[in-house]
This record gives sequence, C-alpha cells and structure tokens, in this order.
Amino acid sequence: MTPPAPIPLTILTGFLGSGKTTLLNRLLKDPALQDTVVIMNEFGEIGLDHLLVETVDEGMVLLSAGCLCCTVRGDLIATLEDLLRKRDNDRILPFKRVIIETTGLADPAPILHAVLYHPYLSMRYAVEGVVTVVDAVNGSATLDGHREAVKQAAVAERIVIAKTDLVQDQDGLARLRERLHQLNPGAALLEADAPAEAVISGGLFGLDGKIADVSEWLKTEAVEEAERESHAHQHGHHHHHHDEGHHHHHDVNRHDERIRAFCLTSDQPIRLGTLDMFLDLLRSSQGSKLLRVKGLVALAEDPEHPVVIHGVQHVIHVPAVLPSWPSEDRRSRIVFIVDDLERETVEKLWDAFLGRPAVDQPDATALSDNPLSLRR
Repeated sequence: MTPPAPIPLTILTGFLGSGKTTLLNRLLKDPALQDTVVIMNEFGEIGLDHLLVETVDEGMVLLSAGCLCCTVRGDLIATLEDLLRKRDNDRILPFKRVIIETTGLADPAPILHAVLYHPYLSMRYAVEGVVTVVDAVNGSATLDGHREAVKQAAVAERIVIAKTDLVQDQDGLARLRERLHQLNPGAALLEADAPAEAVISGGLFGLDGKIADVSEWLKTEAVEEAERESHAHQHGHHHHHHDEGHHHHHDVNRHDERIRAFCLTSDQPIRLGTLDMFLDLLRSSQGSKLLRVKGLVALAEDPEHPVVIHGVQHVIHVPAVLPSWPSEDRRSRIVFIVDDLERETVEKLWDAFLGRPAVDQPDATALSDNPLSLRR
C-alpha cells in the first residue's frame, strides 16, 4: 500500500508582539490556505486569542477559510499524532496543511527537533520551514536583549518584517534588514503584505545558508532530549516537553527569573479616559519592560461592545471595537508579559486608576491628548 503523501507543516514564530497573529489572520483568508490546521501555543495560563474564534470541539476552533485551530496546552507531539489519527479515521476534515504558531518566547530548535527527528511524524509531515516575523519598530532592540529572538531569526527560511508603516527611522530599518541578512544569509526577507504562498511555501527546511549555530542548536536539543528520555525511563514515566519551545518550571506563567505573565481583571466597566490614562502612564513609565500587552475591556460608555487592546513596549495600538462579547464572561481582563517587572507594580497602578485603594490618581490634564481615544 502506498503511504500517504506527507502533509506540509510550517512553523510560524517571532518574538512577543512582532505581529504573528495579525499576519496569520491575513494569510488564512487566502484560498491557498484553505483547509489548514493551525496549532496555537500561548505563554502562561491566561489566553485571549481563542475567544475571538468559534469553538468546535475538543479544544479545536474554527477559523476563517475553513481552518481549524488547536490551542495547545499539552504535548506538541501528542497533538500532531492526534490530528493524524482523527484525519485517518475521518473524524475531522482531511486538512491539507498544518501551521504551528509558537509563543513569542519560544526557542524554535526543540519544536523543529520534535518533528524532524520523530520516527513517525517525520514520515507524515513535511516541514516546509520556519517563518519568523520581526517587528520593524522594536526588532533591533529585541535582538539585542533576547536570545530567543536571535534563534527565531537564525533558523528561518523566510523572515517577514512587519509594522514597517510605523517606522520613522528608515536608516534604522535598513540596518535591521542588514543585521537579519548577516544573521541568516539564506533567508528570504519579505514584507508583511507578501502573498500567502510566498510566506508559507518555499521548500523543505534545511541547514544550507544558515549560520553554523543552527546545526549546533539542533544537536544540543537532540542530546538534551536523549537525556530526558533516559531520565524518564529510569523513573518509570515518559514526558515530552516540546509544546512551549522551552522547559517550564512548576509555574507556567514564568519563562525564567525575569520574564513572567499575569492577568489583571475588573468586574465593573471602565471609563475610556481611565483606560487611556492607565495605559499611557504604564507605557511611559515601564514601556521597555512590557514585552506584550493584550486585553479585552468593557467600556463604561458602551459595555455591549468590548475593545481589544494590543501593545508592545512603548507602542500601544488604537483599540479595536468588537461587535459583541465573544463569550459569557464580560469581565475586563488584560494580560501582561513582562521583563523584570513585578506584578505588584502594575497592579497598584491598575487599582489606583480603578479607585480601589484610597490613593491619589495621576493628573489627567497631562494626558488629555492621548492618541488611544476611540471614535466610533
């Protein structure tokens, strides 16, 4: 019996707030990606992206263009194997492609290793490479400060430079392009509006044209995986740890000693002016430490239409208004992924603006020209 043709698989990565999900949403509207399974992987216990899509069953959600999405909370290998079983047994539609959207903190080497060197998955999936999204505004600083971002760029077949419309320093953008080329001479540099097929398809993953470090990273992961397997065998249990691209401690909201995730909530709707001032003061005082800010907020002026907020470091984007609440939970909640910033610092500011403790709130007159103000 002729074995089935391998299913194309692409790893979509990029540091926190680089624009992965925005790019993915655009790509999925293209007919070329019809019947695609997307595996989403968020950092921390609190996730919001799944609220913006329609749940089907067993953790799978239906996206636009007939695409399916699995929100990974467990083992990546188990998820990929389960997808094959469901497909082979006609329990789900015969999808034509898989895209793994990693958390922004992912080291892509373990994810690549999980598929490339697995005896079964390597036969059923064809890894069509890594697509890495780089933020044109914060990309250089991110590469300076985070080893994960360097790895994400170095292993890619295609690098998509996003948010170029926000760049004011064109010379700085040119230097970023040159730095990415030096880091990964074989990668194609694309704009965020490139055609879907140009972004997703481009031949199988390989080491040609990549710096020598990439091969070493994969070798290191192979050694570490062997050690984990040996340890698990000796202790009578077996665990995979590929789902996040790094190894968790007991606290799933901590990436390391500096980077952590937390969520702030409010049961009562929040005035737009209050939200504007809170975000503006937080951005101006702690912007360099805000790796990612995303939230769903009920405004007192229009509680039936929540707003979605997104921010990366010193850039807080104009909120988008949703036509309705995506679930029965109508609390405001904002997720923060931060670097060397204590939850208490942000929470005290949040409580102060919401009037919870008896402290003076910041002077609103200094923030009256805040660009976050919505006009509907």
